[in-house]
Amino acid sequence: MSTLTHFDAQGRAHMVDVAAKPATHRVAVATGRIEMQASTLALIESGTAKKGDVLGVARIAGIQAAKKTSDLIPLCHPLALTRVAVDFVLSDSPVPQVSCTATVETVGPTGVEMEALTAVQVGLLTVYDMCKAVDRGMTITDVRVLEKHGGKSGSWVAHG
Repeated sequence: MSTLTHFDAQGRAHMVDVAAKPATHRVAVATGRIEMQASTLALIESGTAKKGDVLGVARIAGIQAAKKTSDLIPLCHPLALTRVAVDFVLSDSPVPQVSCTATVETVGPTGVEMEALTAVQVGLLTVYDMCKAVDRGMTITDVRVLEKHGGKSGSWVAHG
């Protein structure tokens, strides 16, 4: 069984030393969704939400969040990201929802899963913030890593 890498031999939290790890191309893809009322989805789709272009603002928020991950998660390394893409898909099946997918890339000694997850969460939180005046019951759900590539452990893809 693997050990938790963010603890030293004495059990104290620490930042993992990645100095000896080779810089490789790293990619992570994360996803999540926010469920809402059909009328809220219609507002987003039509671009008539009171605060403006919901998905445009949420996309920029997600990108900014990926870049700021190490400021939010205490033991994350600050990374020079080479690419952040945040995409949204609107759907009314099985329930009205907006799905978010973030793809984050870097060339470095550590992965970008946390950056991809942070981009998704903040993108969806921004959708909530911009639409909460009309729908306080929105639910953010199913946030997870879909895949990661690069580094010593190679590739990993979620099943199902």
